[in-house]
Amino acid sequence: MVRLSGERALNIAKCLIGERSLSPRKAHFSTFKDPGGQVIDEGLVLWFPAPGSFTGEEVVELQGHGGPVILDMLVAACVHHGARQARAGEFSQRAFLNDKMDLTQAEAIADLIDAGTRESARAALNSLQGAFSREVNTLVEQLIQLRIYVEAAIDFPEEEIDFLSEGGVADDLRSLIDQAKAVLASARQGRLVREGLSLVIAGRPNAGKSSLMNALAGFDAAIVTEVAGTTRDVLRESIQLDGMPLNLIDTAGLRESGDQIEQEGIRRAFAEIKKADRLLVVVDAQDPPGDLDDLAALLPQSQRQLDDLRLPVTLVLNKADLSGDPPGPHPSRPDTFILSAANGAGMDALRTHLKVAAGYQGEAQSRFSARRRHITALQEALAALDKGAEQLHGHAAGELLAEDLRAAQQALEEITGAFTADDLLGRIFSSFCIGK
Repeated sequence: MVRLSGERALNIAKCLIGERSLSPRKAHFSTFKDPGGQVIDEGLVLWFPAPGSFTGEEVVELQGHGGPVILDMLVAACVHHGARQARAGEFSQRAFLNDKMDLTQAEAIADLIDAGTRESARAALNSLQGAFSREVNTLVEQLIQLRIYVEAAIDFPEEEIDFLSEGGVADDLRSLIDQAKAVLASARQGRLVREGLSLVIAGRPNAGKSSLMNALAGFDAAIVTEVAGTTRDVLRESIQLDGMPLNLIDTAGLRESGDQIEQEGIRRAFAEIKKADRLLVVVDAQDPPGDLDDLAALLPQSQRQLDDLRLPVTLVLNKADLSGDPPGPHPSRPDTFILSAANGAGMDALRTHLKVAAGYQGEAQSRFSARRRHITALQEALAALDKGAEQLHGHAAGELLAEDLRAAQQALEEITGAFTADDLLGRIFSSFCIGK
């Protein structure tokens, strides 16, 4: 299908199909001709007059037999008659700019296309149908009502409205904060279902990192040998844990090495660690270091690489089948597991831990899809609301409370696009595929 959108869409389409009458939103059979009058293909033509179209503009769809050569010829004919190829995400961007959908709904289109699981597809569809937008808009409406009351009381002090001591503002603010926290929790679930947990597996050579990756993946995703340093590059595999996407990243064994290729593998390993959501450190249970809390001992060269890193760590004591240690959670250390990647003993406890650590609450809890920027905006709104509550209770500063409420509203409206910087729009829609 080739889609044309814009004020000249119908005229350009008629250059391909001839001057024939088209009824709105009805399929018409026609041939498609190139600028020289040669038939390119035949198929259906649909016309959607503005504003009753996806983009809110004049839209014509040409549906042919497909195939890259035919489509290229059809697009070339459209360009010859005055069209240009759409930029990535431009159709969705025009729909947003013409108020056919808000920003979260536009993003949900890309999320639906990119969905890797049934649950992420359902969550994206819910967002496309407005579930996330309704949650945010409800918060904004309540925030506006609170702002109206606070600012009216500031502007008309002669009315002797002591709104600070009445308790109503404090109650409304507390209710708003609680609701924002609930939306944030749902958004975190939505982002987890959409993006998954990025889990980097790291450790010394021959600790069993690749064996652990294979055990989590359920198949031989990585080569496993007894030769130290088998893995020299970054290996990636995406799996699911009961509906939760898990992005596994196996890395080169960390050690002092003069081998140039191995040094590059180690550099790439630390680059991945710095981008991860969680770090899985694998230790050979037969020869553990004396201090399991010393990350530099567990991961050689990590001291200078990870000084400023604040990353949750799960420690795995592998090869329990050889060490004789009972598999399962460590009896005295949190976030530490004894297991055998070779025979699977203790793996179920690790899988459960990863879901709990990520905050995954199951498929039924994912009401809508969300992105990192949505989480950031909700956190900024909550921070402003908490600051406003401090101004109210600690300093009785109505003017400062009003400013914090304004900042919270602006952060929330960035989610739906009611308040959005142009550069943000460019970054969002450039990530879409061509034709959407």
